[in-house]
Amino acid sequence: MSFISVFDVLGPNMIGPSSSHTAGAAAIALLARKMFHYDLKTVEFTLYGSFAQTYKGHGTDRALLGGIMGFSTDDRRIPDSFAIADQSGLSYRFATDCTDTEVHPNTVDILMSDDNGHALSVRGESIGGGKVRITRIDQVEVDFTGEYSTLIVIQQDKPGVIAHITRCLSEKNVNIAYMKLYREEKGSTAYSIVESDGVLPGDAAEQIRQNPYVQDVMLIQPQRQNAADPIPGGADVEDISQKETGMAGFENSGKRQGYFRNGNELSSQCEERNRPISDIMLCRESEETDRTEKDILGQMHHTWEIMKSSAFDPVKVPKKSIGGLIGGEAQLLASHRAEGKSVCGDILNRAVTYAMAVLENSASMGLIVAAPTAGSSGIVPGVMLSLQETYDLTDEQIVHALFNAGAIGYLAMRNATVAGAVGGCQAEVGVAASMAASAAVELMGGTPKQCLYAASTVLMNMLGLVCDPVGGLVECPCQGRNAAGAANALTAAELVLSGIPQLIPFDEMLDAMYTAGKRLPSEYRETAKGGCAATPTGCSLCSLN
Repeated sequence: MSFISVFDVLGPNMIGPSSSHTAGAAAIALLARKMFHYDLKTVEFTLYGSFAQTYKGHGTDRALLGGIMGFSTDDRRIPDSFAIADQSGLSYRFATDCTDTEVHPNTVDILMSDDNGHALSVRGESIGGGKVRITRIDQVEVDFTGEYSTLIVIQQDKPGVIAHITRCLSEKNVNIAYMKLYREEKGSTAYSIVESDGVLPGDAAEQIRQNPYVQDVMLIQPQRQNAADPIPGGADVEDISQKETGMAGFENSGKRQGYFRNGNELSSQCEERNRPISDIMLCRESEETDRTEKDILGQMHHTWEIMKSSAFDPVKVPKKSIGGLIGGEAQLLASHRAEGKSVCGDILNRAVTYAMAVLENSASMGLIVAAPTAGSSGIVPGVMLSLQETYDLTDEQIVHALFNAGAIGYLAMRNATVAGAVGGCQAEVGVAASMAASAAVELMGGTPKQCLYAASTVLMNMLGLVCDPVGGLVECPCQGRNAAGAANALTAAELVLSGIPQLIPFDEMLDAMYTAGKRLPSEYRETAKGGCAATPTGCSLCSLN
């Protein structure tokens, strides 16, 4: 199993509305563009399955076009991709194929060409949470993700070529993490895919090209998101990592002190080391990535800044969604509270206001953080902001709490699912709410055991929740369910902080959620064929998009 970073859980930073249909689409196209070494003039996208059916409402077309022009998943230019492509002289075309049911439902073929006869076809799949894989180059089946430094060698299938490649990499002191040869048939065109944990040196590619049977070499370096952006907090982040977390002595100790595979192991780690869940998750991230705590905390500060902006902006200036189903709800809620008419009280009104605001931002192709998905991205920031504003908490306190939320989301990703297409809305909104509940308990002084109680309570309360987006859009009922998820998270935190235990352990509840999700009929797992989407009004709204 590949490493799941806390920024895979609280991420990617992306333009909404869908981590699968928007962020994943941009990531596929960006990878494809990195493989084409020529001056791109024409591109044709052929979309399959869910991509073909919902690409306009999800902004998949804009994301693909943005990615092919070099835009990352969080590039604010993505909504304007059509205008930018037209201005640059790029010729593009979108086609759909709803007849091929054998491919992954989020699949796209990208055919790129220049004016001199060079062309390259790439097939990619968006597999959830913004993650992707490339499955075909021209007519050769391949399999890689682009998450690691990747070398793609196009060659004739001749003796000695593989030895030449490995010798060149060995001379450059490259540690090969994965290598596989793909070919159409013996002696024909073949593709060697090499992945490395470290950065692959560019001159290694030049050396590999010297072999007469090597036709081309593509070098893809993973793009560190927001690497060019300033780190919020600046030099203060270093002080935080030692003073507020008590993590001194964890780093570079030579021991995997942050290792855990389930809630029981996480609880044991916390008990043995007398540390909160947030510290254990931060330690895990540092150990597994060889990054400093200062660097990791700086990235999480950046994540928190995006979360805040995505929650605040729609309250000030309402935004209409691209599907036209939502827009302006967050401002109405804020006004209702300001008039002193809130039925829920201040803290809950703030939580649902901000949770709905993030979904409004996402649905209008604004910048958000998938937490753990775009469809559930409002719950964690909604709850965290409501607590911060009510109890005057610092950004540093919230940032550490996000590592707690990340630990719960990591366990859900590792041992169950966070995909609505697999487990229903309970896997998206349910997991997001359990993340927020656990983080809230830690923020308010609860123990790690209580954090896991709260996370389990949320999963119990939201067990069986279906995923039924009207029109296939991440708008309705998704926005309202983010509000419900925020309320559920605060309710669970209130219960356990009052001393009420949860009878069913988190690990068992997570397994129950996963089992229930897999048994849901397909109509209730993100297909827009059941539930709210299948009501007469829901069907009439579908026809508008």
